[in-house]
Amino acid sequence: MATRTSLVVDIQIACDDVGIPAMHQIETWVTRAVEDSGETLPGRPELSVRLVDKEEMRSLNRDFRQKDKVTNVLSFPAGGIAGLPVEAAPLLGDIVICAAVVSEEAAQQGKSTDDHWAHMLVHGTLHLLGYDHQSEADAAAMEGLEARILSAHGISDPYVKSR
Repeated sequence: MATRTSLVVDIQIACDDVGIPAMHQIETWVTRAVEDSGETLPGRPELSVRLVDKEEMRSLNRDFRQKDKVTNVLSFPAGGIAGLPVEAAPLLGDIVICAAVVSEEAAQQGKSTDDHWAHMLVHGTLHLLGYDHQSEADAAAMEGLEARILSAHGISDPYVKSR
């Protein structure tokens, strides 16, 4: 059973796309991901979510991942901060989501835009918590956790292909 997390979520909207979730929806999905992950975090963890256009996302992907193309979500874990007391609230990092790509992918995949936003927010948050998909085993663990979190809140497994 999940415990209530007092999470601080800074939301930055840096694009004009339609279909962007309300701020409370963004905060809700990020909080659900942290709570349902099973991770125990001290204090009031903090993270930011920035919604961007294709140009900014391509630039970030190129500069930080050496991939000169637009993508749906990037996560930038904050990592430890030397000298910060153990009991201090952790800074989890930043999630950047390209609103236009999320909308396009939802349409291409025949998914609800809201459901795809939820998936991207959960996915990005889990990266900040240390989950990854670099190996098959890591991908299976992360995707399984994503599916469980989404399913617990009424969204079907995003990794199951529609027939």
